[in-house]
Amino acid sequence: MTLDNRAVYVYCPKEDESRLIKVLSRHSIFNFKVNNYNTRDFRGKTLCHYRSANLTEEQQSYLIAATELGAWVEPLVSFLDRKLGYTEVEILHSGYFLHQKAFSILSNKRSFRIKRLIDLAFVFLLSLIAIPIGLITALMIKLESPGPVFYKQKRTGKYNKEFNVIKFRSMRTDAEKGGAKWATKNDARVTKVGKFIRKTRIDELPQLINVLKNEMSMVGPRPEREVFISDLEKAIPYYRFRHAVRPGITGLAQVKYPYGASTEDAIWKHKYDIYYIKHQCWRMDLKILLLTIKTVLFGMGR
Repeated sequence: MTLDNRAVYVYCPKEDESRLIKVLSRHSIFNFKVNNYNTRDFRGKTLCHYRSANLTEEQQSYLIAATELGAWVEPLVSFLDRKLGYTEVEILHSGYFLHQKAFSILSNKRSFRIKRLIDLAFVFLLSLIAIPIGLITALMIKLESPGPVFYKQKRTGKYNKEFNVIKFRSMRTDAEKGGAKWATKNDARVTKVGKFIRKTRIDELPQLINVLKNEMSMVGPRPEREVFISDLEKAIPYYRFRHAVRPGITGLAQVKYPYGASTEDAIWKHKYDIYYIKHQCWRMDLKILLLTIKTVLFGMGR
């Protein structure tokens, strides 16, 4: 396939050109041509539109004519979703949410019931090994350092409602005496036992209780603290949209993106979270759960 055959023609309002070119230039596998009207042979061509409601009448007529002459025409963000496996959040706009009907996780009751059934099935299956492992973990935590076995922390869940996420304590009891801090990969506040249970994700096992209480799901965006969300939503478009669904013990971002604790890392995770919300189905949930199990078994957990 020649580069010209991989050309993707993008049509957008004039004021969006420079921003789109900046974002699209990162994806060199495609030859993006923005607002190019030189081609007349549309057979086999891919044309994408961005903020179509703001296109001029001439641009809209051009796209309609291209469709009639054999071009494949679709929204740019949807094209990138399909090709990249994540959502380019920097070019998200209201139309992505308002004009798409594929957010089945938000409106399809059957999808919700299947997801809940998967959650309860995994809670039951995992509890068979989680209870004995949990008892051993609790003993190790008590023997190593003073303080409670469990650690409860306010996190923001579905519809921006806060709840207490439950974990095995992996840090010293004075870990946040100076205020809330991002957890880092080699955090000095983590105990010896904590390093092991964080790496193997054993510290997450008590969150099965959160799933049982319907505060969390097995799969979804990881819940974050409101103190960090307030800052992140200023830097990341539509960051709070992640709260349209229940947060998860694991998620697409966790199996696709390495551990990170910065705004740049949060942006990348949000790309996967938005993609997950848009394309969620029971097959995707099962795939993510199996990938999570593989990650833990091979010692590649965070």
